[in-house]
Amino acid sequence: MSPAPFTYEPVGATRDDLSFCPPGFRPMLVRTRLGEGPEVFRRAAEAVLTWEMHRALGVGIDATADRAVPGTDVTVTLAGLVRAPCRIVWTVEEPRRAGWAYGTLEGHPECGEEAFVVDRTGDGTVWLTVAAFSRAAKWYARAGGPATRGLQHAYARRCGTVLRRLCAGLEED
Repeated sequence: MSPAPFTYEPVGATRDDLSFCPPGFRPMLVRTRLGEGPEVFRRAAEAVLTWEMHRALGVGIDATADRAVPGTDVTVTLAGLVRAPCRIVWTVEEPRRAGWAYGTLEGHPECGEEAFVVDRTGDGTVWLTVAAFSRAAKWYARAGGPATRGLQHAYARRCGTVLRRLCAGLEED
């Protein structure tokens, strides 16, 4: 049996440009400062790559692997009601950059791609960037209009807040 197809094109487009947004989609880019230093980066990267950040948000995560790797199927469950099936399209694990993106599959309320990337800048500051392009796929996502987009941005900001909390106390003096 072949894997379910993605519900959008171009798959993997966020890999080289987190601000990429194809015509007909809405962009989202939320960046949160997590702290400073190599320990903050290491902790944040591990929390993103192992679903810990998402689980700490209180969302359900059902993944076919314990760690994000391309081809991993992930179903995110929100509020115990909304199931959002996705597949990891790319990952990165470098000394100053780590993260992944997933693309939507049939049954997801939106169609598009979302990336979660931790990076450590030249001055040692560690950031989480949540970037996406999407458009409504289900009737209730379309009916939500601006409220749906507001919820997406709130979710991205909450990712940063939760990840900053998971990294608390690790900054260099």
